[in-house]
Amino acid sequence: MRDIQYTYLLKVDNLKTYFPIRKGLLRRTVGYIKAVDGVSFGIEKGQTLGLVGESGCGKTTIARSIVRLVPATAGKVFFEQTDTLSADKVELRRLRRQISLIFQDPYGSLNPRMTIGNIVSEPLKVQRKITNSEPAERAAELLLKVGLSPDYMNRYPHEFSGGQRQRIGIARALMLKPKLVICDEPVSALDVSIQSQILNLLKDLQEEFGLTFLFIAHNLAVVEFFCDIVAVMYMGRIVEQATAQELYRNPLHPYTRALISAVPAVGRSEHRRRATLVGEVPSALNPPSGCPFHPRCPWRQSDCLEQMPALKRGKNADNGHFIACWKC
Repeated sequence: MRDIQYTYLLKVDNLKTYFPIRKGLLRRTVGYIKAVDGVSFGIEKGQTLGLVGESGCGKTTIARSIVRLVPATAGKVFFEQTDTLSADKVELRRLRRQISLIFQDPYGSLNPRMTIGNIVSEPLKVQRKITNSEPAERAAELLLKVGLSPDYMNRYPHEFSGGQRQRIGIARALMLKPKLVICDEPVSALDVSIQSQILNLLKDLQEEFGLTFLFIAHNLAVVEFFCDIVAVMYMGRIVEQATAQELYRNPLHPYTRALISAVPAVGRSEHRRRATLVGEVPSALNPPSGCPFHPRCPWRQSDCLEQMPALKRGKNADNGHFIACWKC
């Protein structure tokens, strides 16, 4: 049987990332914040997988653990046939040429002391030996691809709007011709009208360059438009995963239902009953036993208080629709 990681461009298997809590004069570890607690998913080449959930649920930590900006506690992350978590420095450097990031803050991610040409071409200079003319030529080409003039190469980030800065960040992410692009809420800091332009640009670039996206967001309307598969996270775990069409047509988990019902239904004539949640997200320092969602769940039962539900195929759900819920 073919090994499962070889069927995906990216395969995350039981990833855990814990942050120690230290107290006292000797800074002894007294506990852990489980930012990511056993997450598994796969992305095939050319697909877009969306990670959604409330702020603090672990989405960005997953992205940073994949590229080892944050050390993972356990699990495996296969990029093609290589486990990125066990790769040595030479192998990791090679892998990072094929995995790029687009950050949430389009200004904070750009060095204000560098020109746009230097910002866009910097990955090429860092990663390999090149001729003097190659970075400028490649940067000018990519600026055109993202809808900016090459005449901007000698300007600085403060001279551009938020949408233009994010286009610069996208151009930088494409400099090394990556296979996987991790988008960490790339449109959340932009105006709504600019968000649609950036999303359409990313779709066009995906088709042109054959890119694969891991798309992190908390706006489900954006995810519905942009993603092929959606994984919903709550307190460091995936609670539901399905294709975007299936998830929005038939959400099963009460948390997913609440998130979708909160999306404004502008221009829709049908009446929707809003699903609401009671209470706040539990503290990551002292999470509840069993299912972490049970304090807010309208369907909770005795099993929910005692045991963590596994992510499995939901009852009366299509193939590929998985849910972590004792009732569903």
